[in-house]
Amino acid sequence: MTDPLSEVVQMLRPRGVFSKRISGAGAWGVRYTAFGQPGFSVVLEGSCRLAVENEPEIVLERGDFVLLPATPAFELTGLHDVVPILLDPQQMTADDLDADYTDGQDPEVRILGGSFVFDSPDAALLSSLLPSVVHVRGIEHFQPLVSLVADEALADRPGRELVLKRLVEILLVEALRTSVTPQTPPGLLRGLADRKLAPAVQQMHEHVDKPWTVSQLSKVATLSRSAFFDRFTRQVGMPPMEYLMAWRMAVARELLRHDDLGMVEVGRRVGYGSASAFSTAFTRYSGESPSHYARRSAVSHPADLRIAAS
Repeated sequence: MTDPLSEVVQMLRPRGVFSKRISGAGAWGVRYTAFGQPGFSVVLEGSCRLAVENEPEIVLERGDFVLLPATPAFELTGLHDVVPILLDPQQMTADDLDADYTDGQDPEVRILGGSFVFDSPDAALLSSLLPSVVHVRGIEHFQPLVSLVADEALADRPGRELVLKRLVEILLVEALRTSVTPQTPPGLLRGLADRKLAPAVQQMHEHVDKPWTVSQLSKVATLSRSAFFDRFTRQVGMPPMEYLMAWRMAVARELLRHDDLGMVEVGRRVGYGSASAFSTAFTRYSGESPSHYARRSAVSHPADLRIAAS
């Protein structure tokens, strides 16, 4: 059976890990401007406060793991009030390995922070299906997993890029599938955690070419049409047909970038009976025709184009 979460992570194509160690003591704090790419942190020792823009503040403790799929502006501070130092993560390089905010004192908190790149041009679309903040607490295997990522990122060994890609994919899936709580924001994770909605979400992913209706999907979920529509919208954060459209367009873009297929075949694979119907839907959703998108992708990512096995 199709695993929607794995599909989303694989299509995001995470790569290029950058990490640094942060130590703090007393009244310390930093404010990072919006980064736009995914970031993560794990508290190795002590505790601190994390305030992500437009989200409730979190007090992080030893062993806590945080993932920010799109990394908006955020503050990382000690437990004392302070005016934080303003930093731009876009300006950081691999030479910025350590940040020491102890002012000569013994560290009260040690944090491993990092970021990586989603190599998909549709990262914003796919990230919108995930929560803006993923906070994992009490999962012991996270610290060694993140340490493996940091160790590999800081080393220069053969096969580094491939190992990092696999480690980051594991990290993402582990973080996402273990973080669902009643407080998790609406999104794909909430939908997959709902025993009624999960079969419908899985069917949309497994049979993206099927001409689904809300009534058909409600039968998969064994709910009435209205109950399914309301529950899906509340848990996933968008109506079922809007979610299906977003997923179809993500799949279509992936096919247009990486497969030597005509418009008729691409349209058929995402549920459209004709090239014109597919072109109209794609253009309305994306703001450009599929043929224009394919040509632009060929120019922007020539090395990525390949004939994939169907």
